Amino acid sequence: MSELAVGSARSIAWAAIKQLRPKQWTKNGFLLAALVFSGEFLDPVSVGRALAGFVAFCLLSSSGYVLNDYLDRDADRRHPKKRHRPIASGALPVPVALAEMGLAAAAGVGLGLWLGLPFLAVSLIYLGTTLAYSFYFKHKVILDVMFLGSGFVWRAIAGAVAIQVAVSPWLFLCTAFLALFLGFNKRRAELLQLGADGGTRKNLADYSPKMLEQYQSVVTGSTVLCYALYTVLGETAWMTTTIPFVLYGIFRYIYLVDRHGEGGAPDETLLSDWPLMATVLGYGVVAMAVILAHHHGALPVLIAPG
Repeated sequence: MSELAVGSARSIAWAAIKQLRPKQWTKNGFLLAALVFSGEFLDPVSVGRALAGFVAFCLLSSSGYVLNDYLDRDADRRHPKKRHRPIASGALPVPVALAEMGLAAAAGVGLGLWLGLPFLAVSLIYLGTTLAYSFYFKHKVILDVMFLGSGFVWRAIAGAVAIQVAVSPWLFLCTAFLALFLGFNKRRAELLQLGADGGTRKNLADYSPKMLEQYQSVVTGSTVLCYALYTVLGETAWMTTTIPFVLYGIFRYIYLVDRHGEGGAPDETLLSDWPLMATVLGYGVVAMAVILAHHHGALPVLIAPG
């Protein structure tokens, strides 16, 4: 094989890896929420099943990213950043991309089946939601964000199903509102960066900065209120000690969207801003410490109001 052929094969292989969007696998961290909040993070079996679920959703979500980029390849070529994506730039041939999509989906479904039929069912619902978003709902104002946010909810539910614990209504509500918060901030960031006539998203012109500010206010207040209620009325009121992390994280994210044009890609925003990363890490450490101490009876009892 000539050096040119080897170089071309390596370039395509690297483009195929990039096409999986490994940076966006951080979104699948929502699968680990149930592991933490149920206190099962010290059980090796539960940890193993949760990590297997995480990998399964990484594969499934990546197959969805390939499909999305294939469908949007023409529009992406007009975007200042998305034009560098492997399919839009031509670095990854379409037949290779479609084969990669099929392999990732098959591997994700296979791993989901290994984790059990309930997990597989949630995985397939998530995959169906992703397909519905890519083919139709991504072009429908408001519903685009709701369908995008539902993917996070299915991730959280899948994490609970993987370790065979009950799906907490608090986990469901907090995840749903946080997902809407991220979704509407994503649209606001795109509108600020590209304008309504950016040409890369058909329904962006249906939004306005004022409208998105109102949506942002509603979901931000709902997110904070829902989480505060969980900390007070949940398993232990000592979880109120994590509220400062949540508040700072939300305020920091809004600041990055409004003043630095971030938020168009939530995963990149998280991984590129060290105060935000430190906040997420600090939240995780404090939350796990509180839950662990509570399960061992090491915390004084706090009486919840009412």
